[in-house]
Amino acid sequence: METEARGAETAQTLDRGLRLLHLVADAPSGLTVTEAANRLGIGRAAVYRLVGALTGHGMVRRDGDGRLRLGVGVLHLARRAQPLLAEGALPALRRLAEQAGATAHLTVVEGGEGVALAVVEPSWTSFHVAYRTGTRHPLERGAAGRAILAGRGGDARPVGTAGELQSGAYGVAAPVLGVPGLEASVGVVALAPLDVDAVGPQVAAAASAIAAALS
Repeated sequence: METEARGAETAQTLDRGLRLLHLVADAPSGLTVTEAANRLGIGRAAVYRLVGALTGHGMVRRDGDGRLRLGVGVLHLARRAQPLLAEGALPALRRLAEQAGATAHLTVVEGGEGVALAVVEPSWTSFHVAYRTGTRHPLERGAAGRAILAGRGGDARPVGTAGELQSGAYGVAAPVLGVPGLEASVGVVALAPLDVDAVGPQVAAAASAIAAALS
């Protein structure tokens, strides 16, 4: 019985620590210990213990004003997870590239910018856009970033743009929704204008497929 009680206590502590990590991640301006305690429904002393453990692993840090923010250790985990995200997205991206006859990509948010995490080119076209994995761009420019911003408000409708990132390039993208902790979009980019009404449903279907694969 004592062993079971210790196991339950350990599981509860782990759950609280993970919940605290999510709270900090969802607070761009950081959280005070009091705010964290109120949201978790526990005492400040318990929060301080959790913060101490998370700080020791680099997951959380305390600024000069005492507010809790994400630590650099989270970036290490995120980079380790990126290959898994790309692998899970590839089947849907391949289907999308072949259907649309355009270069398909999965874009994720990193450091406040959009980053192309996975790219698949169509196999049957004579010409298509060569889009390099790791390419970064502002979220306010290009279909991929605009779709992510729309997704923050729950808008899953495909977004189309022309020439915002590269003159003569056209894009259509849709947000990947429903995957906790992930801000991303799926899109295609081509050298000719894309019909959003025709390509949009294909892009949206790929975004839904990737969300299901990653959930």
